[in-house]
Amino acid sequence: MKGRTVILDHWQGRETAALLVDGQLDDLLVDSDLPRPGTIYRAIADRPVKGQGGMFLKTPDGSAFLRQVRGLAPGQPVLVQVSGYAEPGKALPVSQKLLFKSRYAIVTPGAPGLNISRSVRDENERDRLLEIAHDAAGDSTEGLILRSSCERADADEIAQDIEAMVVLAGRIAEDDGNEMEMLLEGDGPHLLAWREWTGVADISTAAGGLEDHGVTEVIEALKGPRVALDAGASIFVEPTRALVAVDVNAGPDISLAAGLKANIACARALPRALRLRGLGGQIVLDLAPMPKKDRRTFETALRQAFRRDDTETALVGWTPLGHYELQRKRARLPLSQVMP
Repeated sequence: MKGRTVILDHWQGRETAALLVDGQLDDLLVDSDLPRPGTIYRAIADRPVKGQGGMFLKTPDGSAFLRQVRGLAPGQPVLVQVSGYAEPGKALPVSQKLLFKSRYAIVTPGAPGLNISRSVRDENERDRLLEIAHDAAGDSTEGLILRSSCERADADEIAQDIEAMVVLAGRIAEDDGNEMEMLLEGDGPHLLAWREWTGVADISTAAGGLEDHGVTEVIEALKGPRVALDAGASIFVEPTRALVAVDVNAGPDISLAAGLKANIACARALPRALRLRGLGGQIVLDLAPMPKKDRRTFETALRQAFRRDDTETALVGWTPLGHYELQRKRARLPLSQVMP
């Protein structure tokens, strides 16, 4: 089945969104009981962490940790936004840099200026978007970023999106309370799908859509670590408490180029494998044997693969033992923690 299909359904009682590309599951969003990234709190400063420049905060959903904080005294209220999921047993990661993100626009309080996604290159289109933004934002002093999804989009829809985010940002900025409180809940899977999966797609909202499209079977398969690659090669993606280990196996191929082919296939499959499993943090690749002269070819394939992935990922480099390391933002909760 060619094309893109977005399925909005529930899986085991949890709000779920799935994206199919040419019949293959390409992305999966499953809700959890933990605070969602994007949630905004009026938190209360609790205790500083000497030597790290950070501060533990109290929120309605437990302890949070704010990095690189200055001039904040214990007992003082502060507006913060959840920036990701915490590791088990650790405080919520939060930031004072609030972002109000929607399908077409991102409002950035405290960072004035109007920016348009660099992927919008047509000058006439950029001029059109600038006119829309200036009219919709009015006298607002908040920063504004127009996303790549604005390109060729309806002007009224873009304007409404901008106006809604500017109003929301202004309402939060005017908060003057002193008790800890959730001021804005982060977007759930269905809203995230509308916000992030902006390409042309068929939309399925019928109950049972996940099962009808075979997604439930794929979710069950994601419980296992094995990801099949071409020519019998495979990778095993196994999260531990400290890191995510990825082992590459060349399979039955015994040719001189078998290792390089398997490693390039790993590079192409890795973003999807991590995305579907919700994995982040430190990632260590134990690659199939290949000559050092082929490392640059592998790095190029890896860089191209992650360039198309939305989650911030740093390609750190090689270790003395010949492993390759990455650092990936914990933007999602591991699927293993959502599954029963």
